[in-house]
Amino acid sequence: MARAAAKLQVIRPAEAVERPRARPARASADPEQSSTTRIVESITTAIVERRLMPGTKLAEQKIADIFKVSRTIVRQALNRLSRDKLVTLEPARGARVAEPSVEEARQVFEVRHMLESAVVRRLAASITPEQVARLRAHLADEQASVQRVDVSGRTRLLADFHEVLAQMLGNDTLAEMLGELLSRCSLIALMYQSSHSAEHSYAEHVAIVDALEKRDARAAARLMEDHLEHVEANLKLDPRVPDLEAALLPKD
Repeated sequence: MARAAAKLQVIRPAEAVERPRARPARASADPEQSSTTRIVESITTAIVERRLMPGTKLAEQKIADIFKVSRTIVRQALNRLSRDKLVTLEPARGARVAEPSVEEARQVFEVRHMLESAVVRRLAASITPEQVARLRAHLADEQASVQRVDVSGRTRLLADFHEVLAQMLGNDTLAEMLGELLSRCSLIALMYQSSHSAEHSYAEHVAIVDALEKRDARAAARLMEDHLEHVEANLKLDPRVPDLEAALLPKD
């Protein structure tokens, strides 16, 4: 823990992290609510996949034009994102993708270390063959995305791995908390993950699953701690700020 915190003190100006994709929208009979949710999830996913960088301006009218909705709906979406600490709202500057401070980054990573070590310790005691098979299938998807240099795909899958582990404990609140932390962690990133770093993360995920399959709680927790420390160190700066429409509505 101390080593992870020390690393964050020298972030310049931020370091990248892994993150999970946005959760599927809940069914809603209210068209306005559905539109708001769609915008929230599109922006969250764009942040998670590093298509929107910290500090990117989120112009209400531009987003309204992209999604063909009113600015009122856009404002509702931005307010929700602000409550989730993904967007900052300032009277003079409008809405922007949040720019976490070094102290906020340190705190988020500290919580991740505590939560995820506990997750793998508990999961090692109860994991089933079916769950191991599910994790192996996820690892196969990770490997394929790394090999074909699918940056957004591998970023999403590498992050999803952590949330899948939490989901396997059957605690929806825990999985939701971790998902929110992972989304906030993505804002620390100004860089895309390098191919080498992605391969390294995949290999560490394999080692964690191997330990879980052996029900070795101590090894699983140690490997998770090491993995989170490596994630902090293995990513590079990328100051690109893409076109807003291209980020929110990527081509298939």
